[in-house]
Amino acid sequence: MEGIFERTLEQLDAEDAELLESAFEVAASAYAPHSKFHVGAAARLSSGRVVVGSNQENVAFPSGLCAERVAAFAAGAQFPNDSIEVMAIVTTNGEKVLGGFSPCGGCRQVLFESEERQSHPIRLILQGGRDAKIVEVASAAVLLPLAFKARGLGAD
Repeated sequence: MEGIFERTLEQLDAEDAELLESAFEVAASAYAPHSKFHVGAAARLSSGRVVVGSNQENVAFPSGLCAERVAAFAAGAQFPNDSIEVMAIVTTNGEKVLGGFSPCGGCRQVLFESEERQSHPIRLILQGGRDAKIVEVASAAVLLPLAFKARGLGAD
């Protein structure tokens, strides 16, 4: 598929490999007592800062948040003038992932809208377990070809 590439750890540059490791580290802090599915996300911003997030579940589903949204919203709240350049998203539960690992639909929409807001793509690095293949996606828009857009619905 166009814009999606398989990588090995050796093919990543040092900054991307470090970002992937940060995502694995924060996945350990996920609060996932219901799904037992631990996800971590690490976003490198245009300033070079790294903002992380892990999934945070709640028994009152869907009150919890996925790691990608935690990281994206934290970046937007704490560093509103920085854009997200790249986000590594991982799970430590690789054995539960069949056919690859990627953000859910809600996260795809949030990442897409983040791209729209900052007027440039967010490169994604995905890994469904330390021994799983690494997938690089050129833009979150690649994962959501029919994204919901507010334009034309009364939004500015």
